[in-house]
Amino acid sequence: MNSAHAAADPSSQEGAKRNLVSISPFFIVKDLQASIAYYVDRLGFQVDFTGPADDPYYAGVSRDGIGIMLKAILPDVLPRPNHTRHEWARWDAYIYTTDPDALFDEFSQRGVSFVKTLSFIDDGLWGFEITDADGYVLAFFHLRNNQDTRDEA
Repeated sequence: MNSAHAAADPSSQEGAKRNLVSISPFFIVKDLQASIAYYVDRLGFQVDFTGPADDPYYAGVSRDGIGIMLKAILPDVLPRPNHTRHEWARWDAYIYTTDPDALFDEFSQRGVSFVKTLSFIDDGLWGFEITDADGYVLAFFHLRNNQDTRDEA
């Protein structure tokens, strides 16, 4: 079973044997404070930590149990989103959501810019794509049969 199907069906977990809980992508950013502001103001994340205290260059942000690590390295070490390296690698993270329609509405009200609006972003994936302040593409999706004729948009 692939990870998207596993996320969609928690009953498929092996009960007490489940040991891995989450994963957090680690994005190199150009300006840590601008990146934090984007995740907080546009996407509704919270800041979990920044460090070091005297001159922060890394941070963790999260929302609804998912986390993203952000780190500014040096002025000449810039972000390298996947799509800048190859056109077939357009996503830097894909995030399973139980209700992409509601999340799309919320993000629209927060002024988020979309790469792809609410639609089938790939075979069987109902959702949308956004770029963050550094150009990383995040796909928010829910597994759904392409033949489903409900009016979702």
